Amino acid sequence: MIEVGDKVSVLDEDITGDVVRLEHGEAVIMSDDGFELSFPVNELVRVMTGDMTLPSYEEVHKNLQEKEHFKKKTKRPVVKPKKQQAPPMEVDLHIHKLVKSSRGMTNHDMVNLQLDTAKRQLDFAISKRIPVVIFIHGVGQGVLKEELKYLFGRYDNLSISDGDYKKYGLGAMEVYIKQNPNN
Repeated sequence: MIEVGDKVSVLDEDITGDVVRLEHGEAVIMSDDGFELSFPVNELVRVMTGDMTLPSYEEVHKNLQEKEHFKKKTKRPVVKPKKQQAPPMEVDLHIHKLVKSSRGMTNHDMVNLQLDTAKRQLDFAISKRIPVVIFIHGVGQGVLKEELKYLFGRYDNLSISDGDYKKYGLGAMEVYIKQNPNN
């Protein structure tokens, strides 16, 4: 209840002042700027005046403990989004993908470059814990395919199969890298 002499503030406006008189549901206030203004009583809020002291940390802490605000919250299980299956790493060993021009290269040079690329990419996949690598070797006389089988056979933690026929035909190998070969 607002009375004469109260310090008030007007809702929704930046006006404060002292109530000078009350008449017919309206309050006449003397604003802090020195103007007499009239507002409906229900649009005014009493402003508390006087010295304000903040409670000490100990008082606040004690009150919070008394009111048991420190109850442990029950943890909800964290729902992790399903891991999206990352597409397998593909390494295209076709010679035109590895060099701008194979002009002047012998077949031996080309196969060695392709094998070096395959070994480097396989070592990279192992170091980055990539589980599946597809080596696209193409269909030809089968020399590169046989050399790749020999290369991959020197690793203990690999499992080799033909690549997806629908996608690669007969020209790819799928290499599965076992992440924990001892288990």
